[in-house]
Amino acid sequence: MTGRYKVYPEYKESGVEWLGEIPLDWSMWKLAHAYNEIGSGTTPPTNNEEWFKGNVPWVTTGELREKIITDTKKKLSDKALNTYPTLRKHPIGSIAIAMYGATIGRLGIFGVEATTNQACCVMGVSKQIENKYLFYWLWAFKEDIIRLSSGGGQPNINQEKVASLKISAPEVTEQQKVANFLDYETAKIDTLIAKQEKLIELLKEKRQAVISHAVTKGLNPDAPMKYSGVEWLGEVPEHWLHRIKLSDISEKNRGSFVNGPFGSDLLSNELKLEGVPVVYIRDIKRTGYSRKSTVCVTEAKSIQLDVCKVISGDVLVSKVGDPPGDSCVYPENEANAIITQDVIRIRVEKTLYNPRFISMLLNSHFGQTVLNDISVEGTRKRVSLGDFKALRFSIPTIKEQDSIVGFIENNNTKMDFLMEKALKGIELIKERKTALISSAVTGKIDVRNWVKG
Repeated sequence: MTGRYKVYPEYKESGVEWLGEIPLDWSMWKLAHAYNEIGSGTTPPTNNEEWFKGNVPWVTTGELREKIITDTKKKLSDKALNTYPTLRKHPIGSIAIAMYGATIGRLGIFGVEATTNQACCVMGVSKQIENKYLFYWLWAFKEDIIRLSSGGGQPNINQEKVASLKISAPEVTEQQKVANFLDYETAKIDTLIAKQEKLIELLKEKRQAVISHAVTKGLNPDAPMKYSGVEWLGEVPEHWLHRIKLSDISEKNRGSFVNGPFGSDLLSNELKLEGVPVVYIRDIKRTGYSRKSTVCVTEAKSIQLDVCKVISGDVLVSKVGDPPGDSCVYPENEANAIITQDVIRIRVEKTLYNPRFISMLLNSHFGQTVLNDISVEGTRKRVSLGDFKALRFSIPTIKEQDSIVGFIENNNTKMDFLMEKALKGIELIKERKTALISSAVTGKIDVRNWVKG
């Protein structure tokens, strides 16, 4: 990191192992000594909406995203601040750090006067530490700060541990110079990250567009076409089988097209950690089956529920979601399972239909739009098994389905490679950003003569 930048002429030990050396004329400031007040907040009882009918911004850890906070999801009333002494307005420019939970170590800068919940620790005003400099310092050493945490299930730090942190810092005007340097340089890095993220989104859109075109138009651009009967879909290949009911693609035996006859609540007293896996909608991803659930039922119970058994090659569809209809094919390397009432299982007639083609069709833009049209609004959107089975699609011969599946899978492999490459690029850029911040706030690089440009 020092290659592009000068270093200070002399260094000394900081006295903190994970900081190492700092420039000779820099100081180590304990936050408790540098700040007049280090505070937190609280959460008023949520069963009384009166506390939340006001104009006072109330910051929670979910809003700490290494950015300036100018607005909050919830706001408190003046009465709430008067009733709960731990609720106080912190000034503009204050720095907040999340003390526990999944967001531990996340940061925010107040762009407005605001109060916080109890999971935020706030540093307000200091004569010795420039707040933007502190922001970058805490960012650079997030992982080291988390390692100071205590607790069982989730890591947590407390206000006392934050107050006891020792910060390496030059005098205030030089801190401002470091902060200005990092504002400028990290903005350029963030632009590179944004470009990579945009590329990933474009690749995702292209991937989906290729799937949608292949499963509704086929692979032969010269094939004769006919009107599909759906205005926004337009034409489909003339030789395809048209308006095939989903119920007609399954094996003709009983129970080939079902959803689970039970909900997880009815099974709660029979769920085990070992046995026959239970498949939930969270296990069904458009990118493939990915088991997140950990519960099972006994072999004996699964035999009773044989009608909703899942085997490799079955098409699984989520009945519930935003939107519903995510689909995948149950893979060969998974043990037989059973489904809940929110999962539809289709055991397709494989001599005529490729399960992967059916899944791709349901996951296409066309399939998702059709499913959305029959979904019922509620807490979450839901489709009924009857309406789902009645859906009609245009489907090619099994030979053409196989070709389309092969084409899509080959394209997906290429898109996945490019997206993975972009993601790795983002990680490298982020590592470079953290390294630059760390070098600046510990004096490993000298930016005193830095000028923008």
